[in-house]
Amino acid sequence: MNEWPEDRSENRFGRGSESPQPESARVMRHVQRQPVPPQQRPAPPRQRPVPPAQRRPERAGADEGVPFDSGYNTGQVYGGGGGGRDGNRAGGGDSGYVRGRPAPNWRRRIKIGTLTLVIVVLAVSVSTYFWADSKLKRDVDLSKVIERPSKGEGTNYLIVGSDSREGMTDEDKQKLHTGGPKDSGRTDSMMILHDGSNGPTLISLPRDSHVEIPSYKGSDSGKDYPARGRFTKLNAAYAEDGPELLVRTVEFNTGLRIDHYVEIGFGGFAKIVDAIGGVELDIPKAFKDKKSGADFKAGKQTLNGEQSLAFVRTRYAFAEADLARTKNQQKFLAALANQTATPSTVLNPFKLYPVMGAGLDTLVVDKDMSLWSLGQMFFAMKGVTSGDGTSMNMPISGSVGGDLAWDKAKVKQLVEQLKKDDKVTVTGN
Repeated sequence: MNEWPEDRSENRFGRGSESPQPESARVMRHVQRQPVPPQQRPAPPRQRPVPPAQRRPERAGADEGVPFDSGYNTGQVYGGGGGGRDGNRAGGGDSGYVRGRPAPNWRRRIKIGTLTLVIVVLAVSVSTYFWADSKLKRDVDLSKVIERPSKGEGTNYLIVGSDSREGMTDEDKQKLHTGGPKDSGRTDSMMILHDGSNGPTLISLPRDSHVEIPSYKGSDSGKDYPARGRFTKLNAAYAEDGPELLVRTVEFNTGLRIDHYVEIGFGGFAKIVDAIGGVELDIPKAFKDKKSGADFKAGKQTLNGEQSLAFVRTRYAFAEADLARTKNQQKFLAALANQTATPSTVLNPFKLYPVMGAGLDTLVVDKDMSLWSLGQMFFAMKGVTSGDGTSMNMPISGSVGGDLAWDKAKVKQLVEQLKKDDKVTVTGN
């Protein structure tokens, strides 16, 4: 039985509504449609013109001048969004699909990464500098040195290798063949390193050099000690009143002003060598020395800390004991600097920090020495090996009572060249 009311009107369009107008599209929310690109949307079929009285008013909120199009005859399934011609919902939300992520901005990411890396490197460098600077033992006060020569061009370092056993155990002393008390207070090696515009010059001062002890002020007592015309070995000055008197004696006998003082003991020397994994040397002739523990074959070989210390201390195995030893010391220190100042050490924190820790813990420097000045000294030492500099012994003219007498004329010429920062033409023994 038909329950629909009978409508005999001529304007009856369907049974879905009692209204004479067509029923609009209904929203079926359980159906979601995919957006169709505008260029692929099929054109709506032509519709018969509707009399003005039967026209449906334009949808509220639609663009001005655009008639309402329900899309009823487009063949699309509606749902999930409503109304808009672009398929988006008028009230917000999605239109049944997920928008893709924007492409990553690699240029911006690279800039941020580079900036972060620079900040990290700067932070590590600054912290390393202050850490290393705090380890320097600035125990030598050069202001206590009296009657000093005038300053010349370039920078002059007095580099001293002492026989200090500070920090060494009895086992270390036996292993390194040092013996002696905890702090013997003697110098095994002394060198002047001049760093100037004509390249570095390294001059060894034999410990048995015949020098005069001048007037000086006691480093601890502050008492004035007048000169007595006393001549003795150079290393006796250190034993008598420490680094300040040694600097005073070197300046008095040479006329060259010392700008910085650097000293390292036996234990620290051996630790530095072990920290870099040994030093490679080419030993031209085999030699042995029971007192230093040296026992070397001829040829290229890598020396560890114990062997290195024996090499630079050996003197009794050579005819010219002190002069031969100073040459070996120069050769070894230059090789040590050359092998340490490499990218594999400087850029490797697992190598750099042990090397710096081993060296800085045992270094004694003057109060005005900065870490920067120490680094300049180190690279000047390396320059001696690279061929940019000169390595020599102090010119010797003969001996006095078994001590080595300096050639005063050559020493004077050498000092004048260093003060003016001229190229060194003087030759040593």
